[in-house]
Amino acid sequence: MAPLLPRYASAATAFIMTMTTGITSLAKVSDAFPHPSAIGTPGKPWGVDEYAQWRDTRPKQRCYFDLTPRIQALGEVECSKTNTKLFEVVQYGDLPHHGGDDGATFPLYAVRSSNWCPNKKNIFITGGVHGYETSGVEGAMLFISGGKAADYSQHFNILVAPCVSPWGYERIQRWTAKGTDPNRSFNPDGEIVKGRSFNPEAATEESTALIEFLREDMGHVKEWMCHLDLHETTDTDETEFRPAKLARDGKLDDGEEGHIPDGFYLVQDETSPTPEWFTSMIESVKKVTHIAPSDANGNMIGEKVSQEGVIVIPNKKSLGLCAGVTDAPYRTTTEVYPDSANATPEQCNRAQVACIEGALEHLLSVL
Repeated sequence: MAPLLPRYASAATAFIMTMTTGITSLAKVSDAFPHPSAIGTPGKPWGVDEYAQWRDTRPKQRCYFDLTPRIQALGEVECSKTNTKLFEVVQYGDLPHHGGDDGATFPLYAVRSSNWCPNKKNIFITGGVHGYETSGVEGAMLFISGGKAADYSQHFNILVAPCVSPWGYERIQRWTAKGTDPNRSFNPDGEIVKGRSFNPEAATEESTALIEFLREDMGHVKEWMCHLDLHETTDTDETEFRPAKLARDGKLDDGEEGHIPDGFYLVQDETSPTPEWFTSMIESVKKVTHIAPSDANGNMIGEKVSQEGVIVIPNKKSLGLCAGVTDAPYRTTTEVYPDSANATPEQCNRAQVACIEGALEHLLSVL
């Protein structure tokens, strides 16, 4: 997901961003790769030309097609007792490439239990909704390849969409190629609340493809028990996304800086209060990395903290968040802080896996 203030960011282009420079200087870093706040006219919403300028000046920094063989390899995971394959990889869509030389489209993949059983509860895991949030992608795949997915598959049907936003993954960006936040696009008819820092946005190709997959290919699933949407909170949420969103929407900066929590936290839907479940996840993650503390006001990213490491926000479906795309009673968005001096990339990936395992351990205890 991402925070509700600066955090819901379009992640930075690493080589043009420096964490020690201010936003003013960032806007002047390069004519070829302008900071988003330098695009357009201050106070005026972007038009077609500004969106195109933004898209065409977000450089490719890694290749999605280096990732796809690793996703496809997840279909080779076997049961240690029977040597049967536990998961199958399916292509659920194609996205326009919007620049680049690796092909006309991005194939979208999901990994699901190969022997889907109607008597088992159904688990949904998404990563890379914000493509730049690396541990969401890596954590989703690590759960299948190196976690306990094989063990949990004895009890649950599991569906994993590890990289929902390939263009954002390649450009290390939060938004889609059309300048829309994909984690606000799962309910474009949701209520717009004036003055709220997080509101639903237009439907995206990324969200539409996933929704159609759930409705059609996975339409036989009538009830999802759990949905875990894997995300990160990064420093670039403040240095790039907040000014980018202001510029895009034609709003002026009021000078108020947001606070980026140092550590892991979870985002709870106020309509889905399951404190024991959240405790199980937080305790599991503690074995891997530290939990973000509340601020001086007892909040985090401007939101109420319901328990250690957990913030509460309005109904996720109404906000267009991916974690609200199903009616799963157990649903949350994870938030890893990869810029912490106290966490390595490996720890961030493992924290995502630990959270999934903590979630499923609790569900097993209540079945």
